[in-house]
Amino acid sequence: MKIITVPTTPIEGQKPGTSGLRKKTRVFMQRHYLENFVQAIIDAIGGVSGKTLVLGGDGRFFNDRAAQVILRMCAAQGAAKVIIGTGAILSTPAASNLIRVRGADGGFIMSASHNPGGEDEDFGLKFNGANGGPAPESVTDRIFARTKELTEYRILESQDVDLSTPGTATLGEMEVEVVDPVTDYAALMETLFDFDAIRAMLAQGFTLRFDAMHAVTGPYATDILERRLGAAPGSVVNAVPLPDFGGGHPDPNPVWAADLMALMMGPDAPDFGAASDGDGDRNMIVGRGAYITPSDSLAVLAANAQLAPGYARGLAGVARSMPTSRAADLVAEKAGIGSYETPTGWKFFGNLLDDGRATLCGEESAGTGSDHVREKDGLWAVLLWLNILAARKQSVAEIMQAHWSEYGRNYYSRHDYEAVPTDRANALVDRLRGLLPTLPGQSFAGLTVESADDFAYLDPVDGSTSANQGIRIAFTDGSRIVMRLSGTGTEGATLRVYLERYQSVDGALSLPVEEALAPVVQAAEEIAQIRDHTGRDKPDVTT
Repeated sequence: MKIITVPTTPIEGQKPGTSGLRKKTRVFMQRHYLENFVQAIIDAIGGVSGKTLVLGGDGRFFNDRAAQVILRMCAAQGAAKVIIGTGAILSTPAASNLIRVRGADGGFIMSASHNPGGEDEDFGLKFNGANGGPAPESVTDRIFARTKELTEYRILESQDVDLSTPGTATLGEMEVEVVDPVTDYAALMETLFDFDAIRAMLAQGFTLRFDAMHAVTGPYATDILERRLGAAPGSVVNAVPLPDFGGGHPDPNPVWAADLMALMMGPDAPDFGAASDGDGDRNMIVGRGAYITPSDSLAVLAANAQLAPGYARGLAGVARSMPTSRAADLVAEKAGIGSYETPTGWKFFGNLLDDGRATLCGEESAGTGSDHVREKDGLWAVLLWLNILAARKQSVAEIMQAHWSEYGRNYYSRHDYEAVPTDRANALVDRLRGLLPTLPGQSFAGLTVESADDFAYLDPVDGSTSANQGIRIAFTDGSRIVMRLSGTGTEGATLRVYLERYQSVDGALSLPVEEALAPVVQAAEEIAQIRDHTGRDKPDVTT
């Protein structure tokens, strides 16, 4: 084995977003591409000499090869130890937990989350800090700056490390510890939830279906739901992680989890349905005949979390991303606890969690989590729902109706226009920004604009600011439109339009969502001229 120094030149476009760097897999497979980005991360965090790191990913195509490259580069640059999941597999929340429980200095997570996988699809890589959370903007800015000035990278010339079974090995002078990816995570879940109560509910005939979407949560859900809690064998479907996710799109929403939705809306539906995404940090919750929006799910979890042993002390506060509906705000207000609105991106919750200001956090894009780790956590959300169902002895639909009767209902939907040519998407947003000062007082589709701005966030912990985080248009009746361009795709731009309409406890709480939101949808079209800019008569995905 010897350390070699490889001459290289900067590669354009290696700018990490809110969830690291995501590109087409073939881009990552280009000569020097992965190595350049890994070297930039190592340099930006002050090197890895003497450090302990965690490494894992969601099992998508190139996961195994990228892991060996990262191991050899860490070994070449003096890392003391890398802890890696068997087969280089770790769900994102499990990786966050492992960083925290092992006192690691950080970790590399290989994932493009809910994006499709395969040689012709997407790959991603991000770095999480010692708190287990995604690198803050100050670090990602340093990483990007370093990508633009690299002249070389260092890597160990060696054979691959055997990652097939737990155990230890050496790579140069670095220790490699291969661990079962599920063990530590499952142990954490047992400290948070009343497994006895959930087990008893399942033993009494409660049925469930969990769709792992051929993604990373398959082994986790099978171990916890079927083996530890006693759900019927086969309750977890699509449980084997595959490099291309079985040709599917591992995004837990009604469009991509259509089979689960058909089952849950049919005559033979189980009591509870759920799904998780590519790297295990997102979730979808469905009851028999009742789809629960991520925004409503966050609000219900916040209102009932104290029913789980890990949260019996109550919540310090609740945080949500700005596009997420304001349903959780109503829960926080009634409970007299903190309520925080942040930009999209889980890293913005990190300071609030570390500072003890928030206990639960959530995003409308199906991400929910708590202070148990510093990432969103799909299976955690499923287990908290099951704990609440066991404690309240009501159905999902009954719990949701009771919640609306107490807090009112925030009708909500997200419309995604995918792969919009970047120039057209930017033109739409630029035009809207120019209109913002003129919108208050104007009426569209019978709704009068109360306020309009481009959201800027002031972090209450460290005082940092983040501008241009999404356009907000609020109406006098409590309705709201949010528009932003997403950074999670790899082609063109994705325009996300978030639509919300509030009805008080005395209002109409059982309208079809499309009917309730119709005037808000029309107002969004009149204001933003979405058809003209995107060339689409309807969104590509509605959730």
